Amino acid sequence: MCFAEDSMATPSRYSPVMIALHWLMALLIIAAFTLGFIMTDMRISPTKLQFYAWHKWLGVTVLGLAAFRLISRLLSQVPAPVAGPAWQEKLAAGTHLALYVLMFAVPVSGYLHTYAAGYPVVYLGLFELPAPFPPQPEWKHTLEEIHEVLSKLMLVTLLMHIAGAIKHQVIDKDRIFLRMMPGSQSDKE
Repeated sequence: MCFAEDSMATPSRYSPVMIALHWLMALLIIAAFTLGFIMTDMRISPTKLQFYAWHKWLGVTVLGLAAFRLISRLLSQVPAPVAGPAWQEKLAAGTHLALYVLMFAVPVSGYLHTYAAGYPVVYLGLFELPAPFPPQPEWKHTLEEIHEVLSKLMLVTLLMHIAGAIKHQVIDKDRIFLRMMPGSQSDKE
């Protein structure tokens, strides 16, 4: 929740919880992308199988954190959207909405693909997640394609998000970037 002095005032920055979730999820998503790119071109080996396990663990973790983040976002007061040309406001809102949708869709599609292929997801090597259906070899390729397309959409959307943040910091110099930086003092400057 936001710690504004006036509970009715719109905060000028995100809450510490939202900031921590933002950066933790950014790191986990980058790690999942990195493993995904590396492991797909590897020959079958114990290392490849371990990378797949780590990739799945990251996906499940991102999914859980995305749910927590969405709940936190809905319950928190957040800074007002940045005023600007209507097309930029719509692009920013659409990019944020797409990121939230993809934070759920990418891991779920990977989860479904894994079970369609007949493999379990054993989270952190400790417990197997429930199978939503028995192996469906005929769905495997389609679900794999869906997961890949959604992952590529997420990558493009993330790059747009990063480009927007850089634009605000470097070109606009409007300090919007500081609203999501840990320890930033943008409120007091």
